Amino acid sequence: MKLRNAVVGAVVAVAATLAQAQQMPQPGPEHDVLKQDVGNWDATIEMFPGPNQPPMLSKGTSTSRLLGGFWLVDEFKATLMGMPFEGHGTTGYDPLKKKYIGTWVDSMTPGLNLSESTWDEKAKTMSGTNEGPGPDGKPSKSEGVTQWQGPDKKVFSMYAPGPDGKNALMMRITYTRKK
Repeated sequence: MKLRNAVVGAVVAVAATLAQAQQMPQPGPEHDVLKQDVGNWDATIEMFPGPNQPPMLSKGTSTSRLLGGFWLVDEFKATLMGMPFEGHGTTGYDPLKKKYIGTWVDSMTPGLNLSESTWDEKAKTMSGTNEGPGPDGKPSKSEGVTQWQGPDKKVFSMYAPGPDGKNALMMRITYTRKK
């Protein structure tokens, strides 16, 4: 009798688990947008220190993968301003906000950056805002735009308030997929 009760209990537990699994969220078409980022990338970084000043150039790499079909996880490595740099980002789609959301942390910033973006399928562009600590440690806002120029090339541009208070190009990263 004990064995039969144990078997019945196990069957009921398996059935309940299967019923729950059928109700688990599944990635939607919005998550398909993230798939195009998956892979290994070479990065050319241009940092714009100020008006009428030439950009500071450096090279880096980015490795992106999907986590459960929901989250893009990015590992970025470079040398910036002569120092090793590492960054870690996550991007997913929030169905309640109907926006892409993200986080960014790196080896040169003590705080967490949060982003919200929208995808323009026709223009192949992800555009949004980032909030987090600026170089001075005070809260800062910036805008980010990633323009896809084919399946193996994308350009990320970051704009932040310049000396005149107007948004100016601060950084541009051109990514080329490694073959």
